[in-house]
Amino acid sequence: MPFVNVLITRDGATREQKAQVIAEITETLERVLGKKPHLTHIVIDEVDTDNWGWAGETTTVIRARKSTQAE
Repeated sequence: MPFVNVLITRDGATREQKAQVIAEITETLERVLGKKPHLTHIVIDEVDTDNWGWAGETTTVIRARKSTQAE
């Protein structure tokens, strides 16, 4: 029974996009590894950008800086 946990930032992925991610990961596991779709579990966790970071900064800060640089 495959279990896949997908972590994304909570910033606008639509219900339809998440459904597509679930469908395509399920299809990939079936095609590549022969896993049965009815036994495949996909969980999408959405994390606030204040709770996700790298290089010592939150994603909120990094994105704010990038948006001001683009202007």
